[in-house]
Amino acid sequence: MVILPCEGQEPARRQEGRFGYGSVWTWTALDPDTKLVASWMVGSRDGAAAKEFIGDLASRLASRVQLTTDGHNAYLTAVEDTFGADIDYAQLVKIYGNETAPEDARYSPAICMGSRKETILGTPERKHISTSHVERQNLTMRMGMRRFTRLTNGFGKKLENHIAAISLHFMYYNFCHIHQILRITPAMAAGVTDRLWSIADIVALLDVTEKAKAEANRSQRENSYSNKGPALGFKM
Repeated sequence: MVILPCEGQEPARRQEGRFGYGSVWTWTALDPDTKLVASWMVGSRDGAAAKEFIGDLASRLASRVQLTTDGHNAYLTAVEDTFGADIDYAQLVKIYGNETAPEDARYSPAICMGSRKETILGTPERKHISTSHVERQNLTMRMGMRRFTRLTNGFGKKLENHIAAISLHFMYYNFCHIHQILRITPAMAAGVTDRLWSIADIVALLDVTEKAKAEANRSQRENSYSNKGPALGFKM
């Protein structure tokens, strides 16, 4: 089963006459059995972003899953267009009160009055319809990076740096962090790797990537030279 609400963040806002990206969201997909974050994406909160995210998630799944999301309407079309009938999909819709929060609590969510489970596609098991695991993962993400702490100098301001920080966080979480309950890393529990990775292993990936880029650039230059034909000759 995979569950994936999205978590908000605003690393760049309109300020001093300059335009930033405004609000961006970190979409996360978690397997509650292995605790693996199977997919994540930073983007807007619209239907196009939802479709791109669900498409990436589908490409990483080897079999049919049960899926739970929150009540965000963008998931409905994205999941149906991507999976069709090959999924057991439900939404956990939380019901919030209408009380207006005081000024000093403007970043606090409204009071949750309850929730309801809605079957959308297939036959999901009701006992597994839950977003609790991924909400706990969102807390882990926030506590692991100061970029999500509002009203501090660590709060994300540049989108490129924000994405890079989240990439490193999830790479470390999946491959290097030993889960307290599983006693192994999420990647090991999911069968993605058979060993515990170190930070040195992550850094080594940069060398592999840079080498691959250099090889690609060299091949491109050689192809461009070979396609130019014979050089023109001049007689003195």
